[in-house]
Amino acid sequence: MENVALIGIALGKHSFHLHCQDKSGKALQRKKFTRTNLMQFLATCPSTVVVMEACAGAHFMARRISDIGHEAKLISSQFVRPFV
Repeated sequence: MENVALIGIALGKHSFHLHCQDKSGKALQRKKFTRTNLMQFLATCPSTVVVMEACAGAHFMARRISDIGHEAKLISSQFVRPFV
């Protein structure tokens, strides 16, 4: 996980989809987590930028992720595109 430059999280009600990529934009990892498992996973990762779509629960998650030591960024919905 040392190569991870950016973590993108798709927030949901009960599950969260995580996408890790390196500086060149190459996908390194994609996983599905519950809320508890996501926070445990992020606590084990080195500090990096974590981006999420700005929605109802995003501000709460951004505060929790910042408390762990990551740099949380919220992106407006109009600029979010699916990474397929």
